[in-house]
Amino acid sequence: MSVRPKLRRYAIAVDRDGQPTQEDGGALTWKGDWTPEHLVLAALARCSVIALDYHARRESLTVAATAAVAGVVGPRDDGSWGFVEIECEIDATLSPEPPVARFPALVARAQRGCFVGQSLTARPRYRWTINGEEV
Repeated sequence: MSVRPKLRRYAIAVDRDGQPTQEDGGALTWKGDWTPEHLVLAALARCSVIALDYHARRESLTVAATAAVAGVVGPRDDGSWGFVEIECEIDATLSPEPPVARFPALVARAQRGCFVGQSLTARPRYRWTINGEEV
C-alpha cells in the first residue's frame, strides 16, 4: 500500500497598492511565516497586474487592480515536488472604461506578457474580472 503525500496549500493576495499579504492577512516582511512558495505566488500576482497595466497603458488606459493567488504543492509527474495547481484571480478597473469587447484581447496579452506565469510548469488558471465583468 502506497502512502499518498500530503499536499501543501498556499495563498496570497495583493492589494491595489501592490502590497502582498498571506493567508492570515499578514503583510510581507522578511520575518514571520513567509515561505518561498508564498513569494512565487506573490510574484505571479504582481507580474500579472504589471503585465495588464503595461498593455492597458499602450491603449491609453489606467489600471487599478487586486490579485489573489492560491497554489498547491505536491509531487509532479516527473517525481519532483513543485506547484501542481495554481489559480490566479485578478479584479481590475480600467479607465476610461473601454468597450467590454476589448477585454478578452487585453487579458490574453497580459497573460502572455507575465514572465512568472509563463515560467511555471503548472500553468496558472486565471479568472479575470474587469470593470465588474468576468472575462
